[in-house]
Amino acid sequence: MNLGLLLIRLVGLVFASHGAQKLFGWFDGPGITGGTAGFQFLGLRPAKAHFVAAGVFELGGGLLLAAGLFTPVAALAFTATMTTAIVLVHLSKGFFAGKGGYEYNLVLVLVALGIAAVGPGEWSLDNAFGIDWSGAGWAIAAAVLGVLGGLLVIVSSRALVAREPAPPASAGAPSGEPSSPPS
Repeated sequence: MNLGLLLIRLVGLVFASHGAQKLFGWFDGPGITGGTAGFQFLGLRPAKAHFVAAGVFELGGGLLLAAGLFTPVAALAFTATMTTAIVLVHLSKGFFAGKGGYEYNLVLVLVALGIAAVGPGEWSLDNAFGIDWSGAGWAIAAAVLGVLGGLLVIVSSRALVAREPAPPASAGAPSGEPSSPPS
């Protein structure tokens, strides 16, 4: 059983690699400068802060899960980050990942929450340090707080976007009317 739990926890390394792409540009990732524009486009404000936070949650949460350390915290990080990604990017594309849907994101969340529910096993840092943070209560708390955290990011960002000043009207166009695109 311990080998099985260790192998399942290694999904954390997949999640951590996405964080490394964001934060450091590793594995052909965009890095902070390149990825911030994408978060700006998604309506996340402040875009750079949210991009860095997503990278930290992915890298940190992934490493924690792989190591079996503070497992419910790792599950919360997975859930919060993937909730935001599902709502802003994948939900409108349906379920299946092949069409850009949320299938893969959901699998990551379920694996992390499952480990939080059953515990990371004897071959984990939680076990080595005597940390017994597992069970249904821990998994449910990670799920609820993660979903709420992800949704809070979206709601607060949309409120900031709504308060942004409108772009200045182009020269020659009366105020309030869009200018025609350049030919």
